[in-house]
Amino acid sequence: MVGTVSTYRNVIALTGPLLPLVSFLARLPVAMSQFGSFLLVARTSDSLAVAGTVGGALSLGQVLFGPVLGRLADRHGQRPVVLAAAAVNAVATAALVAGALTHLATVPLAAIGALTGASVPLIGPLARTRSVALAHRAKSDESVVGAVHALEGTLDEVSFVFGPALVGLAALLAHPAVALVGAAGLVAVFGTIYALHPTAAVTAGSPAPDRVPGSRVRSPGVVHAVRGSLALQGAMFGACQAGITALTIRLGVPDQAAVVYSAMGVVSAVVGISLGALPARFGLRLRWRVATAAALVLSVPLLFTDSLWPLYVVVTVLGAAYAPHLITAFALTERAVEPARLSTAMAVAASCLVAGQATALVVCGRLAEAHGPAGAFAVAVGAAALCLLLALVTEVPAARTHPTEVRVPGPRTDVRPAPDGSGAATQDAEAGAYAGR
Repeated sequence: MVGTVSTYRNVIALTGPLLPLVSFLARLPVAMSQFGSFLLVARTSDSLAVAGTVGGALSLGQVLFGPVLGRLADRHGQRPVVLAAAAVNAVATAALVAGALTHLATVPLAAIGALTGASVPLIGPLARTRSVALAHRAKSDESVVGAVHALEGTLDEVSFVFGPALVGLAALLAHPAVALVGAAGLVAVFGTIYALHPTAAVTAGSPAPDRVPGSRVRSPGVVHAVRGSLALQGAMFGACQAGITALTIRLGVPDQAAVVYSAMGVVSAVVGISLGALPARFGLRLRWRVATAAALVLSVPLLFTDSLWPLYVVVTVLGAAYAPHLITAFALTERAVEPARLSTAMAVAASCLVAGQATALVVCGRLAEAHGPAGAFAVAVGAAALCLLLALVTEVPAARTHPTEVRVPGPRTDVRPAPDGSGAATQDAEAGAYAGR
């Protein structure tokens, strides 16, 4: 416990206490918009089909344009990209609310949904990139870099627990539109604060390197395997959502679905934050294999679950495997790609996760209707088995293959160890001006 606290103290010393809080509040709208748009359109149109169409368009926009925003952040820096995306996303989210409330036709409403998804500011992937850059700039050891991934993964998990919960609470007490208006406000305010935070200087971007005409950068094989693993993880999420929803409806307690799913997220977040204390001897290859094996073993009981309290137990325990896999997958991505392309790689990885979840929701919803909850849960088990297979057959590099030097344009920035030897950084210029904020 003491080691865990000490490790995360080093991470906070790098970022300042304000950045994790701001990035958490700025990524909440992502978790709120998908569920919130579905509830809003379902209520205003009285059609689950229309709600599914708009929700699917939102997911498609995020999947297709997320990597584009990541590439722009690599080239031009996070600050201008996040500022522009947050502004567009806030306006698009507000337009989605207005369109739903005024009963706009399905096609234009879906188009607004696609724009909402396309303009998601990618705070999660970009915050990972920024925090890792700060750690490398301070010449922190791998334990601190690992803790950065654990903290960012936990913030993602917590946001995806609280986001739908806030939407559900708003829908219960008032109207789903209230939740989406709140999401628009959050992304406008905290997305802007995140973009303007002084640490943005450490991800100021770099021009595309000169390359031989006709050539292109090839990502290492492990990167593609990890993206496949994340897509399968997303499929597990979607399958679990569909299966949980189908089972709670069958049991006559449909309102319990969100609570059950949230319980899984809470346990996942708790286990994720504890990963920062794992000794270095538990390397990424071992973590990947253990996490995917655990996901397979712990998902099998879903096939035999047919009542509420066993569902709570099985799903809650299964959550313990999710965060370790996600955190390890993003850590493997960070290790394998060039620092100058890290935002793009993180964005693609996140898009794979979203694509897998959205696809599984569509497929597993139909399977659950035809074969009951077990039909959806079988997809989760199959996806877990394929994740484990990828982890077993993929060659994982034992060390980094790219230098971790981070260049910040402008005045010279010095990095010195903190006097207490904790690994905290003292920096000059803008990138170091965040201390204590």
